[in-house]
Amino acid sequence: MELTRSEMEIMDVLWEDGGALSRADLLARQTEKTWKDSSIHILLNGLLNKGAIREAGIVKRSKTYGRTFLPTLTREEYYAMTIFSHRFKPELTGLFQALLQRPEVTKEFLDQLESMLQEKRQQL
Repeated sequence: MELTRSEMEIMDVLWEDGGALSRADLLARQTEKTWKDSSIHILLNGLLNKGAIREAGIVKRSKTYGRTFLPTLTREEYYAMTIFSHRFKPELTGLFQALLQRPEVTKEFLDQLESMLQEKRQQL
């Protein structure tokens, strides 16, 4: 699933909020966007068709009703999926080696990673 820059901007708002948002909520929370407000219906329908979001319910706004939306995957799941959706997929060992060089890697992160690896090892 490849998302456009405009679709990613909507997804970022949904991921940051963590709850179901309506069209009006998305417009109110989106401060830096590359698309026009009138395009939101097209963008939301595109995200629905790609399976990136789902309808979560209906909310009443003054005299009208509107759908609310939730992401179907986390930001991390999306990025992990996009890494391996390209024609030339990275080699896992090299990818992890490169990620471990990042300054964000702390001892606490390594402890969490070690725990996840042990859990995965038990599942195999």
